[in-house]
Amino acid sequence: MKFLKLVLVLLAIILIMSLAAVSAGYFRRNSAPLKSAVTTKESTAHSFDLQRYRLDSSQSKFIAHAMAGGLLWFKGHDHLVAIREFSGEAQLTSDQITPASLEITAKTGSMVETSSVFTDQQKQIIDKELREIVLQPDQYPDIVFRSTQVSGKKLSADQYDLNITGNLTLHGVTRQIIIPSKISSTGSDIRAVGEFSIDRSDFKVKATSAFHGLVRVRDKIKFTFDIVGHRV
Repeated sequence: MKFLKLVLVLLAIILIMSLAAVSAGYFRRNSAPLKSAVTTKESTAHSFDLQRYRLDSSQSKFIAHAMAGGLLWFKGHDHLVAIREFSGEAQLTSDQITPASLEITAKTGSMVETSSVFTDQQKQIIDKELREIVLQPDQYPDIVFRSTQVSGKKLSADQYDLNITGNLTLHGVTRQIIIPSKISSTGSDIRAVGEFSIDRSDFKVKATSAFHGLVRVRDKIKFTFDIVGHRV
């Protein structure tokens, strides 16, 4: 009898261990795919919402406003220098602010005077000074901005009010700036409108002058932009 009871106890232990092993294997087989499916679904949703746009300089305006300064500032004229060639990409999430980013590269050699107060001959002289004294495109061909943070609010289904923080590299010097922008989307295009200012001396950019230095460009330069991007 004792031997029979011992055998029954051992059989019971073996049966319990077998059931436990089968149950553990069942849960491992059925829980792992569920976790993977959830992760894949979330990743797909995030990648679907993020839209990429290529900037189009031919349909855009990007102007540097340089104001006359100095003791005889009233004898000078403000400059409107257009950036004719630039390229880049913007990324925007359709249903929320982030993730978002902006990268833009402007060609310094494409910057020209456009103010109507100057004659064509005067514009040629100003453009020559821009190349040789101010921008020096042979040495510094590109002006580059790369965003590091985007914040703001969504105003409607297709409008955003954003502050784009990032690093601006100009004349070989990199400084952090903030670019306030109003973004609107129409179909497969977006449009960014806004303005920002920099201090010329922060980037070691020289200024042109006249009347023996009594008329010169002020330190603060304002940029205005109306930029169009196409979805890619």
